Amino acid sequence: MGTYTEEVGNKLNELLEKTYDAEKGFKKAADNTEHPQLKAFFESKSKQRYDFGHELKTEIKSFGQEIDKGDSVAGKAHRAWMDVKALFSLDNEEAMLEEAIRGEKSAIEEYDEVLGDTSLPSTTATILRSQKEAIQNGLANIKMLEDIK
Repeated sequence: MGTYTEEVGNKLNELLEKTYDAEKGFKKAADNTEHPQLKAFFESKSKQRYDFGHELKTEIKSFGQEIDKGDSVAGKAHRAWMDVKALFSLDNEEAMLEEAIRGEKSAIEEYDEVLGDTSLPSTTATILRSQKEAIQNGLANIKMLEDIK
């Protein structure tokens, strides 16, 4: 079993920040589509990331670490890019799906990076593996949604 180090705390805080960025991005995507199935999908992904964030916050706090608050610059840029795509794209649902796919693939890589830390406590690793699996399942659903839009 690993130990919870300051380095692990920093990695989890970075993941938490990106999780909240994703939550806001999915919410914005839901707000920018009228397609009922896409809207429902984006809303459910936003709620999922909200839940993930609370799991991560609880885990970070359980080891006596501080929670970093705030938006990442990359997250703000990502949401701004989704806004631009929504405004100027003739097929904005497709553009938002493509951006969601890109974001989910990036999230999986980030989870893999943190999970590669051998000093992770078993509780933390279990939470991260579960969240990563949910993201992977969601990625498969996004790809199916591409066919219905």
